[in-house]
Amino acid sequence: MNNKRNYKIPIQIFLFLLLFLAILLPVSYMVRTNGDVKDRFAGFYAEKKDSLDVVMIGSSPVFPYYAAPKLWGETGIAMYPLSTNVQRPAAMRYLVEEAEKSQSPALYIFEMRMFTMEEKGLMDNMAYTRGVTDNLRYSPLRARAIQGLVPADDEEGRLSYHLDIMKYHTNWKMLALPSEWANMFYCHRHPLKGYTFRDEVGPQPMPSCGGDKGVLAMPKEQEAYLRELIAYLKEEGKEALFLVSPYGESLEEQQMFNYMAEIVAESGYDFLNMNDYYEEIGIVFEEDFADYGSHTNAVGAEKCTEFLKNYLETHYALPDHRGDVSYESWDNSYTLWQKRQDEAVRTVRERIANEDYAEIVEE
Repeated sequence: MNNKRNYKIPIQIFLFLLLFLAILLPVSYMVRTNGDVKDRFAGFYAEKKDSLDVVMIGSSPVFPYYAAPKLWGETGIAMYPLSTNVQRPAAMRYLVEEAEKSQSPALYIFEMRMFTMEEKGLMDNMAYTRGVTDNLRYSPLRARAIQGLVPADDEEGRLSYHLDIMKYHTNWKMLALPSEWANMFYCHRHPLKGYTFRDEVGPQPMPSCGGDKGVLAMPKEQEAYLRELIAYLKEEGKEALFLVSPYGESLEEQQMFNYMAEIVAESGYDFLNMNDYYEEIGIVFEEDFADYGSHTNAVGAEKCTEFLKNYLETHYALPDHRGDVSYESWDNSYTLWQKRQDEAVRTVRERIANEDYAEIVEE
């Protein structure tokens, strides 16, 4: 009798822990703060295995600049952004590894704007780290990313990153939202394949430093992360494009991009600084930006997507999946994008005509 009882106890403990985790994981996903980033990552996890041709990784220039539905509708290329606000360059390798768990894209694109930033400034606000770690599914890779990105002496403690429900435990109201029940498994389709529409207008003069040939060293920590990322991509045999989206850059930033371009060129990868191609893109800084030169509105995004589309078609042999029934959701996204693009363009034009410009938020 005692032997049987002793045998049952560990089984009961195991079953209890299993049930606890089965409840904890979906609840944790649901109470994470909702918004564009959460929807974007859940949408990535919902994409069919090995269905993406391009994965774009980077900070906030990614998701309002490049309309994946437009690219799909005109080329049949399936591209998806793994993008978070003020994304630290140190996170990029982890995001590649996360993508590789379910996808085998022919090309990774990395947006390089954040490589001009000092690492200390980025680490002073750990929300920039949480944007990545709190939007990954629980896994050993996520744990490794937290160990690599969060300082051991962080005042919140690494434990609150590993178990992010400790931070979001007050968000129980999220459980009452029908939309959040779709996040039980952090897996539901994004209607626009990760793209975010902006219809505000925030004009600024076109920067005069685009195309400058001077060179200025980038922050040392970011150079180290760039070289580590390139070495990893080389080791894994991954194709990559390093890209800078057009924005109101400074002369120092332009010269740092030139420095990065030399490093990337040495590795045999392409570096595309779109600030060198304002005329070819047709970008109008007084009309095509939502927030005074930082991020494009829908009009600017259409131009940037068109330029990127032409670059990809010229430099890479990517497949055209149009007509494949397994990509029906992409056709639906393109139809939705067309409708909403027409609406957004009208709104942008009206705002310009009425000089209805975006409010400047004081920091």
